[in-house]
Amino acid sequence: MLNSGADAMAASAAEAPLVRIDRDGPVARLTLNRAAKYNVLSAAMMAALRESLESMGSDRSVRVIVLAAEGRAFCAGHDLNEMGSEIGTDEMRALFGACSQLMLTIRRLPQPVIARVQGVATAAGCQLVAMCDLAVAGDDARFAVSGINLGLFCSTPAVALSRNVLQKPALEMLLTGEFIDAPTARERGLVNRVVAPAQLDAEIAALAAQIAAKSPEAVALGKRLFYEQLELSIEAAYERASDVMACNAGTEDARRGIARFTKRTV
Repeated sequence: MLNSGADAMAASAAEAPLVRIDRDGPVARLTLNRAAKYNVLSAAMMAALRESLESMGSDRSVRVIVLAAEGRAFCAGHDLNEMGSEIGTDEMRALFGACSQLMLTIRRLPQPVIARVQGVATAAGCQLVAMCDLAVAGDDARFAVSGINLGLFCSTPAVALSRNVLQKPALEMLLTGEFIDAPTARERGLVNRVVAPAQLDAEIAALAAQIAAKSPEAVALGKRLFYEQLELSIEAAYERASDVMACNAGTEDARRGIARFTKRTV
């Protein structure tokens, strides 16, 4: 009977969606749903998450996306069972390429994505936090890029980490594999806010509502421009930003907003 019960639990877990989608008005919440496996980014999980992100990203009624996770861990990185000695280099390239496309999907969405972090976020799980536009963590959360402890430098997580954290702290994390706590993650720029675990959902709900109340067109334009200009020279960045701002100023939302201050009708 014990084996039967365990088999039933395993079957139930296998049938549950890898990523659960919930809606609260303009806020979509995507939840990694493999708590028993610490929500590892298996090939199947990455595909399911990318599909869910793209689905919500194309829904104009969605203003903000929250990325959450079930259980005690946010995400423990890649599934090491998919990285064994029998896996060839080409297969490894395909795996990490799929992960990179998932991360870039977050960046390319018009809506801001907020990571809701509890427990641990390690390796590609830390990368996932870094690639989200904003992050709110429970004060019990911990972060690491710990591949180095297995003889594997976290090269792809380094791309995201180095764009959030200053060079020397980022490289220290990558070279030592040591964990940092949530307050340290905030000091280093990896997360925006740290709250007690019991306040995590309320804090994210307030932040999401604040963003959702803004012009979705302005938010989408602003998010895209923010990341584009970071990769440009300062001259090119100002040129691109000027063009985007001019286009933004011509939108209906901006015209109405400006009119409220100039007391003109639109």
